[in-house]
Amino acid sequence: MAKTIYIAGLGLIGASMALGIKRDHPDYEILGYNRSQASRDIALKKGMIDRATDDFASFAPLADVIILTLPIKQTIAFIQELADLDLKEGIIISDAGSTKSAIVDTAEQYLAGKPVRFVGAHPMAGSHKTGAASADVNLFENAYYIFTPSSLTTPETLSEMKDLLSGLHARFIEIDAKEHDRVTSQISHFPHILASGLMEQTAVYAEKHEMTRRFAAGGFRDMTRIAESEPGMWTSILLSNRETILGRIEDFKERLDGIGQAISKGEEEQIWNFFNQAREQRQAMEIHKRGGVDSSYDLYVDVPDEEDVILRILELLRGTSLVNIHINEENREDVHGILQISFKNAQDLERAERLITENTDYTVVVK
Repeated sequence: MAKTIYIAGLGLIGASMALGIKRDHPDYEILGYNRSQASRDIALKKGMIDRATDDFASFAPLADVIILTLPIKQTIAFIQELADLDLKEGIIISDAGSTKSAIVDTAEQYLAGKPVRFVGAHPMAGSHKTGAASADVNLFENAYYIFTPSSLTTPETLSEMKDLLSGLHARFIEIDAKEHDRVTSQISHFPHILASGLMEQTAVYAEKHEMTRRFAAGGFRDMTRIAESEPGMWTSILLSNRETILGRIEDFKERLDGIGQAISKGEEEQIWNFFNQAREQRQAMEIHKRGGVDSSYDLYVDVPDEEDVILRILELLRGTSLVNIHINEENREDVHGILQISFKNAQDLERAERLITENTDYTVVVK
């Protein structure tokens, strides 16, 4: 039976989700809300949605499922607004927020006693690109799509959502909302604070030591890449998960003090253990098994500085989906090869490694 799906927010996540739903459910009607006309027009023109509006309340009563792909504050405001609307009985309401406790708490407070179902969600996929124009049907492929059930989630809710979103080709997982926020505070939210703090420190340091910017190499680039993230989104994330994040900051201060004291006292063994434990712990983590936002698989090729060499490699990889290509030519300290190619999944990485190794004599390193 065809359903009507209402996606509120036609940015990268919402528009890509619409494409994924249409892939497996071409008969479903997809309605879209967006405040700006530009994204509405793009989504309509490219067939991502069937109808669009800038009045959120107008389409809500028509929907079998509403998915809020909006900033956290607006998601909370729309949940409160939905509580006063005449919705279909048994409707599923979900979201795509990066923090979950505040959103789930709001839903349980405002939607309690109403004939609706609510399940929190966080699709852990993203891109440096934004807006409906950047929508990608494969954005969520192999990424975790996390559900955080609430007291308004029935046993059938998750199975219905998984069926609806089957075309995303994501990896569905369930976790408690508060535990979700604890975990993401450590592996997503706090790293953004570190990256931005390191950039701020470096910018000030470079005012007196001008070569700082020029010598910044692979390790610095990799550690600070996420400092280019959208500031409004990260402000709302930190403020909606403040207690847990403050705990991570205090914990890290103690760890910095610990290694600082070891350096001050010249404790060589403790310093060696500090680096060795980190190396072993990183190697043991499932970082390269495609977990969350910004996950990618990197391959480095040590190519000579010769004409057409990069074109030759790209020709070998024809038909393979690439996420990014980077030429490490400024400073090659701590990089594994001058040509860095990022892939979306392990299969493409393995295929590329095999093709380049079999057809060239270049050194290939997978990280």
